[in-house]
Amino acid sequence: MLHSAKDLEDYVISATDGEIGYVKDFYFDDDGWVIRYLVVEAGSWLSSRKVLISPISVRHPKWLERMIPVSITQEQVRNSPNIDTDKPVSRQNEEQYLGYYGYPYYWGGPGVWGDGLYPYAMVPGYGGGAEWTERQREMEAGLRAERDRHRNDDPHLRSCQAVSGYHLHAIDGEIGHVAGYLIDDDTWTIRYIIVDTSNWWLGHKVLIAPDWITGVDWSTKTVSVILSRESVKEAPAFDPNIEWSREQDLSLYQHYGQAGYWADSIESETEI
Repeated sequence: MLHSAKDLEDYVISATDGEIGYVKDFYFDDDGWVIRYLVVEAGSWLSSRKVLISPISVRHPKWLERMIPVSITQEQVRNSPNIDTDKPVSRQNEEQYLGYYGYPYYWGGPGVWGDGLYPYAMVPGYGGGAEWTERQREMEAGLRAERDRHRNDDPHLRSCQAVSGYHLHAIDGEIGHVAGYLIDDDTWTIRYIIVDTSNWWLGHKVLIAPDWITGVDWSTKTVSVILSRESVKEAPAFDPNIEWSREQDLSLYQHYGQAGYWADSIESETEI
């Protein structure tokens, strides 16, 4: 199911032994367009410190209660690495954070989360059995080399709130601005960015898939896409009050003449 990032703000993050705080923002990877961390404003129990929570620890959200349970304790959060969420998160920050919780590096495989699609599958011991134990040994054996190869990488982590408002550039001119994001609650990928075109004509909000984005310029605060202004202008309007469906996926991709993302997803799941 797809959820608006804006709607997820202020969801309660519940540890195994009590509440941690409220969602205030998200860090996404602008290479894979995947939510890598939830930025959580902790309560008075942690002096209102902001902490990062990885989707790896997220369990079945309780949508009606506006609550996201996580498989970590308050004490773990209290003792977690203190990362300044107002500054860019470095690869070293991530290594420290993931190492503290005992999670493997998500950038160590061909999938959006290591070798697969789902963050929870990266939890040590997931799946159980000797096969997993052997696989974990292999993963751990390669971590040192992987760490050295990627030590100086720019992890491309960006704040959803910071990118909101960036101007959208089609191949023939400016056409709107980023107004939000639709997040897949299984994979934590950003399935679509929401674009507001109302400043260019009496337009509406439309959806753009990250696969159609050719670049993000942080200095000029622009997002470039392979689409024409006319195709964006004539795209199906996005209504946030209507639950997004596969039929709407098909209609949108057909309108833009693009191949559907779900074919790759189905193939990847089959291979797993």
